[in-house]
Amino acid sequence: MHSAYVAAGARVLISASYQVSRDGFVAQGLRADAADSALRASVQLARAAALGSGALVAASVGPYGAILHDGSEYRGRYGVTHDHLVDFHAERLEVLVDADPDLLAVETIPDVDEVSALVEALAAFPAIPAWICFSCRDEETTCAGQPVEEALAVAAESPTVLAVGVNCTAPEHVGRLLSRLSAATALALVAYPNSGRSWDPVTGWSGEGRQARDDLVRSWAAIDGVRLIGGCCGVGPESIARISATLSA
Repeated sequence: MHSAYVAAGARVLISASYQVSRDGFVAQGLRADAADSALRASVQLARAAALGSGALVAASVGPYGAILHDGSEYRGRYGVTHDHLVDFHAERLEVLVDADPDLLAVETIPDVDEVSALVEALAAFPAIPAWICFSCRDEETTCAGQPVEEALAVAAESPTVLAVGVNCTAPEHVGRLLSRLSAATALALVAYPNSGRSWDPVTGWSGEGRQARDDLVRSWAAIDGVRLIGGCCGVGPESIARISATLSA
């Protein structure tokens, strides 16, 4: 799969570690150390696909809500303590960083509380750069309902966070969100929306998907600070090839 994205023109490969955690594996009757092995393998597989292409490998650091299997990454406000979130992310970060990715893709973070916990956890790994991308429900706010500028302000407290942005968000919201972020920070900006479908924890993705139109992609690229554009859930290699072609034209 990673190789298919390289062939499509991807310059960054995100590891398949988004939903992997010791807690999640144990809850499914697996061993905690099997989660660590899976985290390492996810980076190694992406690295093998990137070999010779010049593509960077970004280790995916998904939200706590991803292990709950109830759509919490699109709501936030998990009802757990700050320290619990810090510990949850810190143990995964330690394994992923040890696997030697080029950077960390901290993604689909739905609220300021989790951003704060991640900033604290990232402090233990000063040698590796990261981006933090928020999941958003509209053109102005995170999925938990906070102004996206509030999430940005907390993310920017980390010296290793070199970029911020939005991901797994409907494409029609991305332009305005990027403009708001651009007006509030000099950090590089990242955008990789999903296909615009709705997630239900019982039935999965539903609704008609819609890929980002060429004019939308060009408008995002024109926003000051935007450096990376791609796709999340429902955006396959063909769509990435089209985005690549649009940005290269």
